[in-house]
Amino acid sequence: MNLRSRQPPADRDPVPQPLKPLVFLLLVSLAAGERHGYALKKEIRARTGGKVSPGPATLYRTLAELLDLGLIEESERRPAPELDDERRRYYRITSRGEAAARAETQRLSKLVRLARSAGIVPGTA
Repeated sequence: MNLRSRQPPADRDPVPQPLKPLVFLLLVSLAAGERHGYALKKEIRARTGGKVSPGPATLYRTLAELLDLGLIEESERRPAPELDDERRRYYRITSRGEAAARAETQRLSKLVRLARSAGIVPGTA
């Protein structure tokens, strides 16, 4: 089995911030558990009410970038063969990916607090 699993070297460049929306959505989806590409597409579409629905080229190019950055890795775990297509690749988030998602969540939370304090978003600051 040819699995892409890359451990980032200690001197690897930091993850670009802010994260692109699709990158953030993929990391959030994978934080909930391992998924294959098509399941990720369906989950993102559902989570965004259909507003984000990446095409195959965009989805798999972004997954390749996340693999290269060490934010995700391919998983060896597979469901029962009768429930699976052997061509599917399953992905899981890495600790580096979790850290990037947490940092992005904090960044977005600060922006929402600023908007609330300016009266743009209802709620308390």
